[in-house]
Amino acid sequence: MADSASQVLLGSGLTVLSQPLMYVKVLVQVGYEPLPPTLGRNIFGRQVYQLPGLFAYAKHIVKVDGRAGLFKGLTPRLCSSAIGTVVHSKVLQRYQDAEQAEPGASKKEHVSSLEQVLKETSREMVARSAATLITHPFHVITLRCMVQFIGRETKYSGTLSAFATIYREEGILGFFAGLIPRLLGDILSLWLCNMLAYLINTYALENGVSMAEMKSYSQAVTGFFASMLTYPFVLVSNLMAVNNCGLAGGLLPYAPTYSSWLDCWSQLHKEGNMSRGNSLFFRKVPAGKRYVWEERRFR
Repeated sequence: MADSASQVLLGSGLTVLSQPLMYVKVLVQVGYEPLPPTLGRNIFGRQVYQLPGLFAYAKHIVKVDGRAGLFKGLTPRLCSSAIGTVVHSKVLQRYQDAEQAEPGASKKEHVSSLEQVLKETSREMVARSAATLITHPFHVITLRCMVQFIGRETKYSGTLSAFATIYREEGILGFFAGLIPRLLGDILSLWLCNMLAYLINTYALENGVSMAEMKSYSQAVTGFFASMLTYPFVLVSNLMAVNNCGLAGGLLPYAPTYSSWLDCWSQLHKEGNMSRGNSLFFRKVPAGKRYVWEERRFR
């Protein structure tokens, strides 16, 4: 119990610290560009037109809404973090309890490293999926609270009232908008990184390593590969969560009404926007598009 409480507190602290970063990222993902491109220099020192980065974007939000404006959507996100942490730990604990309760559990034969990785990854997949499924309604509310900045709406002003609004307008399915690509991205990232860690530890290192060390390698590569290979799932999930929900950021001119997440994926791919919002520094101006000041976007 104490361990779960400490995990919740740690997760809540990290959530608060990362809230401004996520807020800016979500607005960029939707395509909202309140500040025009400026002439700057890239990492090679060459002059290019760039979009404002994280700090300039955050400064604009503070100018409009004050410092507290950077923390819109924090309450439902904190709920999502806390509940997700508890659910995740409970599911893993159930697996451990069931394994210990099996007859002859202490006399089990040693399994191969690959079998252990497959078992651990499968359990982690179930735990993460369960946490994502239960907390996704809070995730949807968080995103919609943030996107309200674009149209200056107050439709989702509170967590409880947001639940009532979504249920009244969209029914139960409204709480799970964008769930499928989010789950697929999480599962793909988990398996990719754990299996890659296994290959590195088995064939690239001279000495064998324990599961604890393997997990550390897995965690080290997760961020890089998840951002590179599974980011489109994150983008599509977030766009579907706000699409056609009555907010300016989920309607034209920012986004058409997508019939499904596959339709959203296809449209983004055609437009060359699959990585939009992936980087918040050294942001290049989209090739072949012009900035429309009245709409605060590129088209």
